[in-house]
Amino acid sequence: MAYEDISRDYERGHSVSLDARARAAVTGVEGVESFDEACVLMTTVRGALAVRGSGLRLEKLSLDSGEVVVEGTIDALEYEDDVRPSGGWLSRLFG
Repeated sequence: MAYEDISRDYERGHSVSLDARARAAVTGVEGVESFDEACVLMTTVRGALAVRGSGLRLEKLSLDSGEVVVEGTIDALEYEDDVRPSGGWLSRLFG
């Protein structure tokens, strides 16, 4: 990634704040690919981010401001190198 691309990402801003493993506030979110009680997968300006745990729910979702707040029992925050195309289970199976 070129220097210009990295500096542009920082200008748009991205941060992750975790409070007591029960609340994660994320900025710089471009989209939410999928979510359920076990995983929230979102696209940020710094790559795909998966929030994994149990009893997860989206407390706040504002794509206009790029903010997402996830509440529940958070076990892991993982950045993924490649973003899988969204679609049905058939496209994921054969894609």
